[in-house]
Amino acid sequence: MKININHFIAVAFVFLATVLIPGCSSTGSDNTVPVVTTSAVCNITLTTAECGGCVTSDGGAAVTTRGVCWCTNPTPAIEDNNTTDGSGTGSFTSNISSLAEATTYYVRAYATNNIGTGYGNILSFQTGVETVTDIDGNIYNTVKIGDQWWLMENLRVTHYRNGDPITHVTDGDTWTGLYYGAFCEYNNNLDYVETYGRLYNWYAVDDSRSIAPEGWHVPTDDDWKQLEMYLGMSQDRADTTGWRGTDEGGKLKESGTTHWTSPNEGATNESGFTALPGGYRGPLGGYYSMGLFGGFWSSTNRYPIDMLHRGLSYNHSQVIRDDIDRRHGLSIRCVRD
Repeated sequence: MKININHFIAVAFVFLATVLIPGCSSTGSDNTVPVVTTSAVCNITLTTAECGGCVTSDGGAAVTTRGVCWCTNPTPAIEDNNTTDGSGTGSFTSNISSLAEATTYYVRAYATNNIGTGYGNILSFQTGVETVTDIDGNIYNTVKIGDQWWLMENLRVTHYRNGDPITHVTDGDTWTGLYYGAFCEYNNNLDYVETYGRLYNWYAVDDSRSIAPEGWHVPTDDDWKQLEMYLGMSQDRADTTGWRGTDEGGKLKESGTTHWTSPNEGATNESGFTALPGGYRGPLGGYYSMGLFGGFWSSTNRYPIDMLHRGLSYNHSQVIRDDIDRRHGLSIRCVRD
């Protein structure tokens, strides 16, 4: 039998190329992974978003699966969270769900054929930040810090949750003699309210009609401790009074000197709490320290007439915890129930 040596060599070459050379297969050496682009992210809510893509080329082999993939790392892949939105070429829409609130995600479209998976361009988006509306219609942004949700702004409300008015007191002598809930504006100046909120005595905090928006409350001492310890303060330090911790106050303060007086020691606002120096009203009715100090009520008392509060200063990166007379006027930050 006569063997055609040229034919034998040709067959052997094809076999070796198919088995040994990466990227070669029996489907044809011209086939590639699909080409896909990522559509803009839209309709973003607290926990959902809409995206999608367009498969512009199947790479020479049928697209069996397409969709989007996402995660909190900058290079999402199908091994992460993903949708399945049909097959073939053309445009498709993807509904992304079960997202965390106020979180940055990265997303890209993908398409798969029997060669592999092709990816589109990577986009980023942030889920919505919950807003809260008080009885007066004031709207507040919120921030999640650890397992807690906090208002990012000082309270501005002038009515209790049931609609009853909180007493507005401008006169210093009247303020001194109060034994019921009241509020004021720093230096009786309404121009400060939008930025710094209002100041309240502790009687307003303790009123059973509730000063906080529905679903929220004035933080207890333990609520404040939970926040501080999440930011790095030890339990032992959190339980003491005076200036405590190391840089936890800096992590709470708005950075820069737009509102805080220089040097605004250690301020990074790493937490997103965005504390501002709204000053305070003293128990004898005077106003003090706007730009220098921000004082915040807790709902916890240790002594009959003195209540625990938290304070932040322009020249400290720590947090003060101490007892003060309930006739003081301080800012209020609320925490979610």
